[in-house]
Amino acid sequence: MNEVQRYLDKLRVVIVDDHALFREGLATILAAQADIEVVGQGGTAQEAVRLAHDLFPDIILLDIDMPGGGLEAARAIADEFPVAKIAILTSSEEDDHLIAALKTGVHAFILKGVAARELIRILHAVAAGECYVPPALAASLLLEIHESGTRSHNAPQNLINDLTEREREILENLAGGLSNKEIGEKLFLSEKTVKHYMTNILQKLQVRNRVEAALLAQRSGKIEKPR
Repeated sequence: MNEVQRYLDKLRVVIVDDHALFREGLATILAAQADIEVVGQGGTAQEAVRLAHDLFPDIILLDIDMPGGGLEAARAIADEFPVAKIAILTSSEEDDHLIAALKTGVHAFILKGVAARELIRILHAVAAGECYVPPALAASLLLEIHESGTRSHNAPQNLINDLTEREREILENLAGGLSNKEIGEKLFLSEKTVKHYMTNILQKLQVRNRVEAALLAQRSGKIEKPR
């Protein structure tokens, strides 16, 4: 195999995480693989979009909680550079983060506690067109969808009509995949205020968590996607 072919066969990866020590350590691990090349690094959502534009990586690894939001970066990259495979690398095991990530077109949701060998296997699988969700989260997600589907099927559709205008607005953004923090930034509310509204919304809709609220909103047809 000549040098040109060897270069073309390498998996080109971009890593974007605002924790420099973690990012650089991950880059060192991946760069040690003969068939992987770390072509760029960044620490913000804006840098993630720029790197996708400038470098055309095969896979871009994004942290959820970096400045600008990993999910916001994922949405922009999925829209503008659909060829790039997006992998979320996070310490969050929240179902709503997983659902929001999958809605953006993310190909893998990887927990930061994963072993290096397993991470490398996942990246190659994603490059080959597969998707990845941690088995524990996948089982939890299926259970939530099943239970919420049963509950929402029997729930009166007029429950959403009982919400105030502000509560409906927050529910719309929740159904669009935004976190409490992102909703607060968009609506100029504190995260604490959004959490207070969310508690009221869950009680009024007679659901147990954000996942069920979002699914009920989407299935009702009464909630518009946020613009």
